[in-house]
Amino acid sequence: MPVTLADFERSALPVLIEYATIPCLSPGFDPSWEEHGALARAADLFASWTRTMLPGAEVEVRQLPSLTPVLTVTVPARGPATSTVVLYGHLDKQPPLGDWSAGLGPYEPVRRGDQLFARGVADDGYALFAAVHALAELEATAADHPRCVVLIEASEETGSSDLEAYLDALRGDLADVALLVCLDAGGLTYDRLWLTSSLRGLVNVELTATVLSQGLHSGLASGVVPSSARVLRQLLDRVEDAATGHLLLDEFHAPIPDAHRRAAEELGATFGDGLFADLPLAPGLQLMGTSPAERVLAQTWRPALSIIGLGGAPSPEVAGNVLRPSTTAVLSVRLPPTVDPDRAAIRLLEVLTDAPPSGATVHARVTSTGAGWVAPPLHPWLTTALDAAADDAYGAAPGWVGEGGSIPFLHALSERYPGVQIVSTGVLGPGSNAHGIDEMLDLPTVVRVINVVVAVLRAAGSALATPA
Repeated sequence: MPVTLADFERSALPVLIEYATIPCLSPGFDPSWEEHGALARAADLFASWTRTMLPGAEVEVRQLPSLTPVLTVTVPARGPATSTVVLYGHLDKQPPLGDWSAGLGPYEPVRRGDQLFARGVADDGYALFAAVHALAELEATAADHPRCVVLIEASEETGSSDLEAYLDALRGDLADVALLVCLDAGGLTYDRLWLTSSLRGLVNVELTATVLSQGLHSGLASGVVPSSARVLRQLLDRVEDAATGHLLLDEFHAPIPDAHRRAAEELGATFGDGLFADLPLAPGLQLMGTSPAERVLAQTWRPALSIIGLGGAPSPEVAGNVLRPSTTAVLSVRLPPTVDPDRAAIRLLEVLTDAPPSGATVHARVTSTGAGWVAPPLHPWLTTALDAAADDAYGAAPGWVGEGGSIPFLHALSERYPGVQIVSTGVLGPGSNAHGIDEMLDLPTVVRVINVVVAVLRAAGSALATPA
């Protein structure tokens, strides 16, 4: 019998709702995270619930000095499989972002029908509950399965800043990893299993242009001292064509594989601009790109610049006639999956700091980088298992889609375990609003994902017993 929504409501939902009340922000958004204790509280809550669901598992909250905690759940193999499957998620959260809709709040979970609203429930609190529920189902039915390790980190929303240290520390625990199931992704609809074909990389840079040591009355200084905001604009023009959004540095671009181009064309033909219907556009806004397929490629295989933070200016209601001493912008550059982010970052710093306009003082520093990822070809057994699982859970074949964001763990594990099979899927879909206001978890989708994981782990129980 497959896991049902009633099963999940009874065993997991109350604890997921409790987790939703915890403001366990990622360390990049809460520098005092250790003092506040919210990440530790969430990890302990997850561990306590897991011990009730999997009495025979080894459940451990680990914390290296000065690093965020990690939860590991190890379930021994049942049957002849000799390698390890890692099931990945994270418990840290993005900040609230802004004012949520009436009746909703980031840490006041609300259920409306089969949807749960709160920060972190879809990205990515549900993942622990889905992975453990799947393992509990396998144990209850005495099904053969490989050795499984659930790995829940607490720095993913800060670019998995602590992950590499834990992968070093866990090398012996993870052992021979043959399959990774990543539960931090999603897809285009809720009526189909969507698998991630690629992820973009990332470079974040903090850029400051300074023209004065202190602010001056604009009647005295404007027209004589160049505005720091204008200097910043000139620097950005070295990186981006403001009219088109095209990024100007060769190091930011990579060839798009034919298979991914064809996939974008198929998605565009199937969904049209319905692919972007969920975007909360301002009235009259025109999308970039000449066709739905081109927009898919722009979102998944082309670089893009976003200004995600600004500093040095007062809020509008208290702005005076002052020429400000400096302006700071935080630049976020999404990179094609195959671009080296460190090489791109070095080039970006060179371009931004060389010969500053008007002799202004310019400081630029890289705050984070992350590598992209391209899904490796699946072994025949895994393709067959996913096809059958998708048909049982969704009544449709699985679909493949590139993601515009980053999951550093996928690249990190691919580097450490060459040839590892990777299944990246999840619950993020229309209206899920990860990182935005009114984040939403579709509960029936959680149950479908659980049943897909159960089927894949059952298939792995025999497939991974035979050397490739």
